[in-house]
Amino acid sequence: MTAAAADGRALQLTRAGYGVALLLEPGLTIRLATGHLPSRRACRVAWLLGARHLAQATLTALAPRPGVFAAGAVADSLHAASIVMLAVVGRAERRTALTDAMAEAAFAAAGLAAAASAVVGRHGGCACGGGASPAAIWPRSPWASSR
Repeated sequence: MTAAAADGRALQLTRAGYGVALLLEPGLTIRLATGHLPSRRACRVAWLLGARHLAQATLTALAPRPGVFAAGAVADSLHAASIVMLAVVGRAERRTALTDAMAEAAFAAAGLAAAASAVVGRHGGCACGGGASPAAIWPRSPWASSR
């Protein structure tokens, strides 16, 4: 197994484990992460988030390509940003929201790292010159040239 494949596999397994924990025991998972009893609403939202993480882990396992990891990182980044906004306006679940935002930011960073690692592994270069630009990670992105 290449280093790039190992990075992607580690992300998939971590994401799947997190998703399963949120699906099976959302209240316990939130309490362990935040130290507070979650609301019923927070548990329902966490359950849905667990389903998304499990689906995302499955998708990246079935198609472990740089663009798939990058798209997942975008989803994680958007989720983190939306949760930070929720934490700013809502006091009731602020700790839970900020904890979730940190987890999503970590998944986003790991997804981008897995995407870049897969590109570097595919092109045989180093990250500084081996084609790990945004256009190489996500060929249909705005950064890709139309040559």
